[in-house]
This record gives sequence, C-alpha cells and structure tokens, in this order.
Amino acid sequence: MAENGRDLVLSYYVSIDGKSVDAGNGMRAVMESIDDPEQERAYVQQLWEAGAFLMGRTSYEAMKGFWPVVDHPSAAPMNEIPKVVFSRTLASADEWGPTTIAAGDLADEVARLKAQAGKDLFAIAGDSFQRSLIAAGLVDEYRLWVLPAAAGSGTALFPEGEGPLRLRLRASTAYPSGVLELRYAPDDRG
Repeated sequence: MAENGRDLVLSYYVSIDGKSVDAGNGMRAVMESIDDPEQERAYVQQLWEAGAFLMGRTSYEAMKGFWPVVDHPSAAPMNEIPKVVFSRTLASADEWGPTTIAAGDLADEVARLKAQAGKDLFAIAGDSFQRSLIAAGLVDEYRLWVLPAAAGSGTALFPEGEGPLRLRLRASTAYPSGVLELRYAPDDRG
C-alpha cells in the first residue's frame, strides 16, 4: 500500500477466462443470478471503504440513472461516496451525488488524487478506462471477483501487447457460490 496518500484499487468482476462482465457475452446474467449473501456483504463492505470511485465518462453516464433509483445493497455506497469522472468532453457531472470531473492527463490526475489524504481510490467501472489505468502502471491493488463461469468471448481486462504483468497474491477468499475474490499487487520484480 501507499506510504503517503491513497492507493488506487481496481475492483473488477471477471469470468474465469478473464473476460469482462457484459450482456453480450452472458456474464452479466451469470453475475445477476448468483445468490450469495456472504459475498454480497463483503463486496458492499469494500465499497464503503472507498474514498472515491473513479470511472470513465461512458460508465458514469450509464450508472447515473441506475443507482439512484434501484433498491440494491450496493446503491447506498454508490450514491453517497464521491465519484471522479475522467473525461475531456463532459461539461458537468452534478446529476449523481458528489461528482467531479478530471479532464487532465490520466497519470497526472491520478497522482493528484493519490496524494490527497483519505481513503483509497476505487476504479470500479469501464473496461477501456480500467485498461488505461493498467497500461499506465497506476494500479496499486487488483481486486478480482472471479465468477464461476467461462465467457468464451468479451473484453479482456489486461491490455494485449503490453508484455507480462507480474502480480503478487495478497489474499484470496472463496465464497459459497463459487465466486473467488483475489487480491493482487503489482510485483516489482518486473
């Protein structure tokens, strides 16, 4: 974890073959069909640990109309915790709780946010946004929620062509539903 300031945690639901959760590959239906109160409590508890949620514009626009109107355990933290939207085109972001726009260079903006005091930053949505964070080497911890199904198709979390990214396992938890929570840190051995 960061010696000064905050860490950037990438929290991501993924299929066992490393693909994103979306309706096109059937993984959203798999995720929504899982009935595991223990896993859900752990996930919601982790959301409450965030000092801010980081996301791209597309994810922000998709979620701003969803979370304020649903009755779901994740809704309260999603609505109450500040959000930072990374966008060079979004003019305002005042429609969904405390939200600010980061329009500068990705690495500079993340460094500025990490240097602030407070709880860790959570990147929670947007395949291309999260892949940009990974490619720039900005992620301090990966929290992968591995669903017990193979997608066969979809977007891979880790960018292709970047070479191997070595990770060090920090913790793992298996839930009754078969969901695995895997926490990794970048391994400085390269």
